[in-house]
Amino acid sequence: MRFTAIFSTDKLPQANNMLFVSLMKEAIQKSNPEYYEKIYFYDGKKNKRPKNFCFSIFVKDFEVMDEFYHIKDKIFLNISTPDYECGVNIYNGLLKIKNFNYKNFYLNREKIFLVREKKINDNQVVFKTLSPILIKDKNNNFLEPKNEKFNEEMNYICNEILRNYRGIGLKRPLTFQDISLRKKVVKQEIEGFTQITGKKIFYANAYAGLFKLEGDVSDLDDLYKLGIGFRRSQGFGMIEVV
Repeated sequence: MRFTAIFSTDKLPQANNMLFVSLMKEAIQKSNPEYYEKIYFYDGKKNKRPKNFCFSIFVKDFEVMDEFYHIKDKIFLNISTPDYECGVNIYNGLLKIKNFNYKNFYLNREKIFLVREKKINDNQVVFKTLSPILIKDKNNNFLEPKNEKFNEEMNYICNEILRNYRGIGLKRPLTFQDISLRKKVVKQEIEGFTQITGKKIFYANAYAGLFKLEGDVSDLDDLYKLGIGFRRSQGFGMIEVV
């Protein structure tokens, strides 16, 4: 299930991932409070398990000034999930939010529409990123595609993503081939990070562009819909078939 919500506004912070995370959470909570509790909390604590969706943001026609995007056109929020329950809850929740306020930034929803998904029939697929891919090691060091650990850590997180969604991880290891990825430093304002470090901005080294993925066809199809890498539900790892 893949859909796009279009918003209008005059200004957006460059570090806007958490704004849209907050929007997604509010949408799910408005649509189905029990489902919201199920995916975001466990035994009264934050549930850190991978979520069954990813999203990307596309800002059309803007100027950057003083850490803000000054919007001349629209903002496109793209969402993907193979989990019908998850998708319906987000979709229905967004329909209930006409105006959204986050730290004095305002989004006005204009429309939502479904997007046709592409069918994967081959064990090798070229993808392009709609939001940058974030891969890190067990010590939280960001990895670049040419790092010898990149493929291993990407297999680890993709296995966790699939196991959380369908109960079964990867059916065969993935092979990742960089075609034209470039580094993209993403700024995030995360309250937990600020409380621990005293720093306002969290900088994440991610990668955007084209890459080839080889693996089991059903694994590739599910990852196309779930996204790949870390922090997918925070605006990373959404991909499209080329």
